Amino acid sequence: MPEFLDTLKLFGGFIYLLMGGELLVRGALAFSKRTRIPPVVVGMTVVAMGTSAPELMISILAALSGHPDVAVGNVIGSNIANVLLVLGVPLLLYPIATNQPGLRWQTSLMIAVSVFFIVLCYLQPITILGGISLVSVLVIFLIASARGVAILPNVEDAEEELNKGIGLPSHPSTILLLIVLGCIALPLGADLVVRGGVGLAVSWGIKESVIGLSLVALGTSLPELSTTLVAAFHKNSDVAIGNVIGSNLFNILAILGITAILTDIPVSADFMKFDIWVMLAASLTLWFAALFKRSLGRLMGAFYLSSYLLYIWILF
Repeated sequence: MPEFLDTLKLFGGFIYLLMGGELLVRGALAFSKRTRIPPVVVGMTVVAMGTSAPELMISILAALSGHPDVAVGNVIGSNIANVLLVLGVPLLLYPIATNQPGLRWQTSLMIAVSVFFIVLCYLQPITILGGISLVSVLVIFLIASARGVAILPNVEDAEEELNKGIGLPSHPSTILLLIVLGCIALPLGADLVVRGGVGLAVSWGIKESVIGLSLVALGTSLPELSTTLVAAFHKNSDVAIGNVIGSNLFNILAILGITAILTDIPVSADFMKFDIWVMLAASLTLWFAALFKRSLGRLMGAFYLSSYLLYIWILF
């Protein structure tokens, strides 16, 4: 019975997180459109940061409640799932080109940030100084993107979504209601996910890090998976790689950075032995593909998916 309740908490929490994130983004986009905030600013803050709100809430609550392995596992596991699963599934449907302008720079940035994250893990715990460093890097690149010096993934997609204005409320009270409901649903969902995940770890006799790397990370990667599937069905899979890179960057720079500013994050030795290197290896495959402008096809999709299944099997 306790195991069933923990499972219910976990999946119920994901539902709250998905609803809360969508409500917050819709409300914030509507507010931005009404106040005529420049689209590039909205793209870099409201959507890019707003869609990472579920992961952020989970990591903050997990770290503050004494479950740092769930917080770190969520970031590492999400980055692994983003490449191996979120890209692997659409690749089986339609190939992805890697010759888009700026992709080399974006993948190189992802590798650099991942290496910096690994260094911080070795210098553990990740303290407020590490958190400030991560957030500072994010701010620098956001400013560079706003000035046109660099382009961060997800920003252009957010601008298009804002300009379409589909499904955005116009009445101030409705906009406020969406934002308030989103702010309520997100921490509530995160609390349920953390409590449910920790409960399942106890029931199954496994480490909390495994739950963070698998169930929690997979749940927070579902929005990216659904987005890439829709793009693949419309034979527009090229946008998927930008979504993955953007999500991986924000996971480390924003989620881990903000969490570390609020509380020190100890990093389990288990992460350093295996998981963090799987994350780096998965990211390197994208970097090499962009470097040599090699298209990713069904064969690579099958490799990604089989690698992810093998990784989950090793975890458990």
